[in-house]
Amino acid sequence: MRRSALLVAFLLLSSLCAMGEDVMIEQITRPDFPGTYRHPASITQLDSGDLLVAYYGGSGEYGTDTAVYGTRLKAGQKKWSDPVAWADTPDRSEGNPVVWQAPDGLVWLFYVNRYGDTWSTARIKAKISRDGAKTWSDSFMFAFELGSMARSQPIVLNNGDYLLPVYYETGHDPEMTAPDSCSYFFRYNPKEKTWRETNRIHSPTGNIQAQVVQITDKHLICYLRRGGNFLPTTTGYLLRAESFDGGWTWTDAKDTEFRNPNSAVDFIKLKNGHLLLVYNDNMNDRTPLTVAISTDNADTFPYRRNICTGNNSFAYPYAIQAKDGKIHIIYTTNERVDIMHAVFDEEAILKYPVK
Repeated sequence: MRRSALLVAFLLLSSLCAMGEDVMIEQITRPDFPGTYRHPASITQLDSGDLLVAYYGGSGEYGTDTAVYGTRLKAGQKKWSDPVAWADTPDRSEGNPVVWQAPDGLVWLFYVNRYGDTWSTARIKAKISRDGAKTWSDSFMFAFELGSMARSQPIVLNNGDYLLPVYYETGHDPEMTAPDSCSYFFRYNPKEKTWRETNRIHSPTGNIQAQVVQITDKHLICYLRRGGNFLPTTTGYLLRAESFDGGWTWTDAKDTEFRNPNSAVDFIKLKNGHLLLVYNDNMNDRTPLTVAISTDNADTFPYRRNICTGNNSFAYPYAIQAKDGKIHIIYTTNERVDIMHAVFDEEAILKYPVK
């Protein structure tokens, strides 16, 4: 235990996060939180103003003792609640929880179960809550195809439909994804209560974990994590695909200017119409953690700020904008042990124009 504590202390000292008056960063997890492995996490704000964070924890990424846990920060309070197990399948690995409150008040929990040795054998499961995530329905199978994975938050389209990003991971290799790994979306009609699949987004080395925003009724943009392995590279870039028919069909994914170390990103639309992209500005390491703002519908991102830098990993960022306008980003660090929570106003990024 002492050696572990010293290691965490060293990692914290070897990184630098933009804590101060304009960016506040706190550690959500405590030593008594379940799991020596806690990664990745998602966040949503309920109608009540409470913040919910879901993560999966256990002995390791491929441990069969993992479960999905939820913790809550009640509106007006400062301490996150003790985590509660929201989903725990005996002798199977849980992963990648996405917690999200829909416009009708239902809280959705999407997560994955692994049926073999790698995530290429996963399926997506789900639960719903009608009382603000105090209690949950039984779990139900959401996507039966082996290799089905979730990680990204849904959005509500202009016509009221929900669009949930998912992906198909292949390769059966824990150190890489195969070139046919691809992203797509499940689209939900809340009146008909039906989910339908879009086409699949392809790219030369594969892609996973799309993050999507709607620009107009017809035009949508998503940024995607590149596929492949984790070997050193000089050609590792974030990918981008677009839809011109309201999100039903998508182009193939193309390289962008943004570097990507084969790691997750997030991409959201702010209340004022600006777009926020949070990513690791590096081709090979998950540092720094960079926030970029576009004011022209993702044509350019002229404002960028590193909110965490140094010899550490700042992985799987997940962003929302709360009812009060504050931007919340959670990410994992210290060898996937600690879940961190950054809070700031957009102005904290806008005062850092690209030179």
